[in-house]
Amino acid sequence: MENKKDNSEWFKDWFNSPYYHLLYNNRNTTEANHFIDNLTKHLKLNTNAAIWDLACGKGRHSIKLNDLGYTVVGTDLSNESIEEANGFANEKLDFFVHDMRTPFRINYFDAVLNLFTSIGYFKDQRDNFSVFQNVYNALKPNGVFVIDFFNSEKVKSCLVSNAVEKRGEMEFIISKRLEGNKIIKHIRFADKGKEYNFEESVLMYTLTDLMNYAEKAGFVLKEIFGSYNLEKFNEQNSDRLIVVFSK
Repeated sequence: MENKKDNSEWFKDWFNSPYYHLLYNNRNTTEANHFIDNLTKHLKLNTNAAIWDLACGKGRHSIKLNDLGYTVVGTDLSNESIEEANGFANEKLDFFVHDMRTPFRINYFDAVLNLFTSIGYFKDQRDNFSVFQNVYNALKPNGVFVIDFFNSEKVKSCLVSNAVEKRGEMEFIISKRLEGNKIIKHIRFADKGKEYNFEESVLMYTLTDLMNYAEKAGFVLKEIFGSYNLEKFNEQNSDRLIVVFSK
């Protein structure tokens, strides 16, 4: 039985696990591309804009942004993800292994995108704030920071406590629970005679939480959306919490 003794940095092992990529191999690329189309048209970014895809995973958003003509840098903590993403690198698309808690370039980007609930992982609040500070420093004056997070209120009201996800012959047994201001997902499965246990722990950020971090870093709130169609945010009904800040 493999167990994680200290779950405070669960993402380091889990994001580099081949099982993580197997479990989440059904992510909707069409939906992601649709969102990027809507977002870039709305933001009216210059065609020579430099964009940082922060916590890019395997780069699906970065690749789409690059296809639209932007200069894109994607970073992620996962060596496995960046290794795969680098297969798409070109003169206007780069990928790097990077921890969002540490600075990355200064006064360089026109936009920073943090998409698909890729923030709120850290136990220490100073680490979570450092993400906002690093993004602020990386942006040019008037640059924009876009956070795409789940809508915590809807997640709370619609929580499915137990589920089974099948990937080929493998079954992932998933349980979710609310613990204080966090949502904990426990993932259990077996492969080749071994049993595995992983946990994901994400802070249930509200709009107020994100605004507090952003304003402390120096950002100004620009817009709030509740879906990938950029519809108005509704705390009870919206699937997403998409917030646009300006430096």
